[in-house]
Amino acid sequence: MPRPTQAKCLHCSQLSVAQAQQLHGESGDDCWNPKRCHRRRSHYRHRIESNAKRRRKRSPSQRQEPTVSETDKIAVPVEFPEIGLLYLYREARKDAHLHAVAVTVWRGSDKLAETEPIHCMGMTNGQVKSYLQKVLVTLKERYGITEFEPPIRLEPCECPIAPCPLKAK
Repeated sequence: MPRPTQAKCLHCSQLSVAQAQQLHGESGDDCWNPKRCHRRRSHYRHRIESNAKRRRKRSPSQRQEPTVSETDKIAVPVEFPEIGLLYLYREARKDAHLHAVAVTVWRGSDKLAETEPIHCMGMTNGQVKSYLQKVLVTLKERYGITEFEPPIRLEPCECPIAPCPLKAK
């Protein structure tokens, strides 16, 4: 463990030699020792730079943190299942009407299939559920998907259908 910094010597190192000898010499508090004070004053004045230089010179084997070349990269193949994403275009209110629905099928980050979005205006809840069941039957035959992931809610103003009554306003 290094010795603690002497506050008196640290203050003295900022003074000129003449001022330091006057303050700490025979006419002052008599702690000036020419055998050690010149070296100690130099050390205190330059210790920040000396320590930084010492840290830079340390070899990489002495450092604690691993370098990029030392770390191993492991590639593990991942098999992604096919998933069905259900997009519901509706407002955030609980009593809001369903504006439109769309479905996409993904495997990892690859889009495999999508249904055209349809407007749900005039459709009852039963008709929407029936439509989604038909979509699920088709997805089960082609991709083995038996249920949708949790639905993704989008704002009706984001509806991608071209002749949309909300966009006519």
